[in-house]
Amino acid sequence: MKKLIALSLVLFMLCSFFVFNASAEESEELTKLSFDADGKFTVLQITDPQEDACIAEGLIEFIEKSIEATNPDLIVLTGDIVENSRAGDISDSEIFKEGVTVDGDYAATLENTKQAVAQIFAPLEKSGIPYAVTQGNNDYSSEVTLEDWMKIYAEYPGCITAEYCDMLSGKVDFYVPVYSSDDEPAFGIWMLDNGKGFGEEQLKWFNSYNNGGVPGVVFAHIPVDDMGNLYEECKIWDEGALISGTKAYRLNDEIAMGHAEGVITPGETTEDFKVYKAKNVVGAFYGHWHTSGFTGVWDGVTLGMTYGCQFSKLGPYGVRTVTLDEKTGAIETELYEYIDGEFIEQIDEPYSVYDNAFDKALAGIITFFENLFNALKYALKF
Repeated sequence: MKKLIALSLVLFMLCSFFVFNASAEESEELTKLSFDADGKFTVLQITDPQEDACIAEGLIEFIEKSIEATNPDLIVLTGDIVENSRAGDISDSEIFKEGVTVDGDYAATLENTKQAVAQIFAPLEKSGIPYAVTQGNNDYSSEVTLEDWMKIYAEYPGCITAEYCDMLSGKVDFYVPVYSSDDEPAFGIWMLDNGKGFGEEQLKWFNSYNNGGVPGVVFAHIPVDDMGNLYEECKIWDEGALISGTKAYRLNDEIAMGHAEGVITPGETTEDFKVYKAKNVVGAFYGHWHTSGFTGVWDGVTLGMTYGCQFSKLGPYGVRTVTLDEKTGAIETELYEYIDGEFIEQIDEPYSVYDNAFDKALAGIITFFENLFNALKYALKF
């Protein structure tokens, strides 16, 4: 009997040993990101396709060309992968079937979502480049559960979201290290899920996560309010002026450059930004605003809004690259606009070039009436 017990203990220990080592091997199978021989690592940010099961004409080509033009080491999609619902558009062949959500039919909604994701992810999978995804407000509005979103992500070998996200924050937040030439973590990619806000549990997770103090870059959907510090108060007739409340603002060209179609007013430092500083975040980049693309530096952190690729709406459309430098711990970022089927680097132009004169004129008219409406709203106090 004693021999039997001893044998059982030995077998148990052996099984535990193999299970432990199998788990260790599985953890080592996580997609590993590393700097190139020249000490550079390039991230391509694509945001806001806002699609449904019937993909807009030109979107797949847009994604393919963005990869060809930038040759990234990692691709990030910063939310609004799908559109929950919207009025009919003329960007695809099914004008009256827009959005993934089917009221009262979760199975149909989930199937529509899967079809949309499959088409958007196809060129990413084809590229062989790893990619990471986080959630946007429309992804939540689709009413597809986070559990089902994670199952969808897990179906794609190139998507590292399900690999790295353990849902400890309660959302799709995760951290991915980028390794140096001597195989040590030298940089970090923070994918933060603020599609429904960034709550206390998420902030706690972010603040307590041990990243070893290496520099990092944040990618999220909705911009932090600290972006408002890239604006300056101006006169309503000044170039680039946008009305917010009873005042006019524009990008402060001493610290920011690009094209803004919305305003975040300057304010006090947010708790999110304080954690950015504590975690040695050197850059943070967002989507959500669709037709705004600008970059600036505030309190030592490079902040950027990136153009979307929602072909169901007016452009401009574009992408962003963020290149990490292993040696200096610094970053460089470039915005690209998609004009006449080509990606054009936005360098010297302070305000965006639209695809054509009609788009530019229409955007100007819309902006004029938005400013007029806001001015009247606050003047009449309703």
